[in-house]
Amino acid sequence: MRVSSDPIGVFDSGIGGLTVVKEIIKTLPNENIIYLGDTARVPYGTRGKAVIKKFALELANYLIRKKVKFLVVSCNTISATCLKAIVEISPVPVIGVVEPAVSLAVKTSQNQKIGVIGTQATVDSKIYEKEIKKLLPNARVYTKPGSLFVPLVEEGLGSHFATWQIAKDYLSGFKSTGIDTLILGCTHFPLLTDVIQDIVGPDVTLVDSAKPTAEALKQKLQELNLLNKDSHHSIKILVTDAPSRVNKVAGNFFGNHLPVKPVKITL
Repeated sequence: MRVSSDPIGVFDSGIGGLTVVKEIIKTLPNENIIYLGDTARVPYGTRGKAVIKKFALELANYLIRKKVKFLVVSCNTISATCLKAIVEISPVPVIGVVEPAVSLAVKTSQNQKIGVIGTQATVDSKIYEKEIKKLLPNARVYTKPGSLFVPLVEEGLGSHFATWQIAKDYLSGFKSTGIDTLILGCTHFPLLTDVIQDIVGPDVTLVDSAKPTAEALKQKLQELNLLNKDSHHSIKILVTDAPSRVNKVAGNFFGNHLPVKPVKITL
């Protein structure tokens, strides 16, 4: 039996899910949060589905053992490929990041032409096309893999000239499609917002999953009467490798240096 003061578990293949944590803190400032980033095995997006599922279930089970009240799968690759498997083994509610982002993109688009950039595994899953078509059957959806963005972000090279060159190669093809909305289908990609916006142009609205996922989480917690009413809250950041590097990134996110603890996720 979970209680309202129990933490929310958030997990990702690396540091990208901190974008979601930041929005959860804004939307739900009283909540306790445990973040788990698999920095030892990032990236996930170039791996096969069976390996992604194995890693994802290890992350989920680790947080379940921490007695979280809710699981947030902040990784698009995991959400796209094996969210159902996580739901099946979880004793607590689970939310992914795909559906909240799709819902916002559909509301945002005026011409029903929507682009999606994600990891190779996310693009191959075709999850975004399926979910967009459910809500907007006449939509035209254009997808493009951008897997190199993940290691660039993990290495802190978001403002490097090489990143801009790679982004130009990935994104220039969207200009001929006439999209007015681009879904950033990986939680790492919002860390490249300035570069991406510069290349696709000011007329294209960028949609990332962080804010809509935080809002969807709040609604679910309200429905389940699990909102934490205690003003004392904590944020724990756990990683499977390179805690000192992640500590620097976390400092940029939250304005202070939260402790980052290395952990082993398997029994």
